[in-house]
Amino acid sequence: MDTSDKKRILAQLKSEFGEIAGAPFDLPLDITTEQLQLICNAILQKEEASVYSFFVDEHEITSSLEETLKGQDVSSEKVLEIIYQPQAVFKVRAVTRCTSSLPGHAEAVISVSFSPDGRYLASGSGDTTVRFWDVNTETPQFKGEGHRHWVLCISWSPDGKKLASGDKNGQILIWDPETGKQMGKPLSGHKQWITCLTWEPLHSNASCRRLASSSKDTTIRIWDTVLNQPLICLSGHLNSVTCLRWGGTGLLYSGSQDRTICVWRANDGVLCKKLEGHAHWVNTLALSTDYVMRTGPFDPREASIVYREVTEDRDELQKKALERYNEARGENPERLVSGSDDFTLFLWKPELEKKPIARMTGHMQLINDVRFSPDGRIIASASFDKSIKIWDGRTGKYLSSLRGHVQAVYQVAWSSDSRLLVSGSADSTLKVWDMNTKKIAVDLPGHADEVYAVDWSPDGQRVASGGKDKVLKTWRQ
Repeated sequence: MDTSDKKRILAQLKSEFGEIAGAPFDLPLDITTEQLQLICNAILQKEEASVYSFFVDEHEITSSLEETLKGQDVSSEKVLEIIYQPQAVFKVRAVTRCTSSLPGHAEAVISVSFSPDGRYLASGSGDTTVRFWDVNTETPQFKGEGHRHWVLCISWSPDGKKLASGDKNGQILIWDPETGKQMGKPLSGHKQWITCLTWEPLHSNASCRRLASSSKDTTIRIWDTVLNQPLICLSGHLNSVTCLRWGGTGLLYSGSQDRTICVWRANDGVLCKKLEGHAHWVNTLALSTDYVMRTGPFDPREASIVYREVTEDRDELQKKALERYNEARGENPERLVSGSDDFTLFLWKPELEKKPIARMTGHMQLINDVRFSPDGRIIASASFDKSIKIWDGRTGKYLSSLRGHVQAVYQVAWSSDSRLLVSGSADSTLKVWDMNTKKIAVDLPGHADEVYAVDWSPDGQRVASGGKDKVLKTWRQ
């Protein structure tokens, strides 16, 4: 660039979907992100000012445009495209301290999960019980006894009124979080242990009746949790089904140890597609709309410290959930990411095609957990190679590695504003990572042994973790 015109450049604002905003305009090179925010809001003329982040050639503008363009050959003749992305309006603060250690379980805590509105906290353990904990007072609330073997997975219905739990005998129980009592009789049918449970999204069905379960016995079953009956049994996998996701458009996605991912129509059980590419067991799946379907009608933006009673009727809740789902999904179809024992991830658009968008390589060991950020822009994958890798949620491009754990990373959980990530590891610590700097924000030691399960409440207030030391810990700011 010539020194005489060094101070200014012609720029064009563009959305992440390629929509052009306004005409190209002249910008000083030392413009800061705050000034770009003002310009962007002025051009878009939204009723409420939004917070945006800006990118040039996939490099984020963090301080000023000049800093970002350093080392890049930019011509003053060409129009510089600046991509803007809206960010969450609210901000979740990082958790920094352990506020309580809750003993109670007699064996390792295998799963921990907050209800969709963050009001209840449940945990499943090797001691065959499901326990409910009072989130406000941080004390034990109910002990759900009924399983006769280890509780391997738990899943909240999207309206937060039921919890399903599956055990190593292949039985599924439904619990009422208000009373801690079992609802109806056990759902029996699977011949071997339950590997995953997933509910039909609220925007598809307001009554939250249908639950899908996958098992080591190679089948997937869809249940009616009101009549306590099996509706459909899906058999197509040749080996244990390891993970299951219920999509927002009526499709079920299942990953298996037969190295394939099957796409099923949930209403009639028809196998639509088989996604092939992995060279070893498929361990984990995540959908770009997972978070919005998990939280259903409960918008984290409206979360309050004191939980309000849900007064809306089913139809209102369904309408709200559908609005949130459509907003999160945008114009594009849902994206699916799969992680495997072959150390790779694949990114798919399963509604459209069988061919993957990207094959994501870099991990040196098997991949244990993968999660899309709540806004669907970033994928985080946790591996036995002690690292967490961050990928672009749309293209699958590698962005960075988060290193700090000294043993295998088992599970990760996002904060509802997509700015922070928490991870639990075999090294007995949790770590909170800042997505702006891609570095560790807070180190949280405290557990006496491996941390198997971790979850961040949808209202952003607390993190819960459980593991081999049989203690459930809650962490807050």
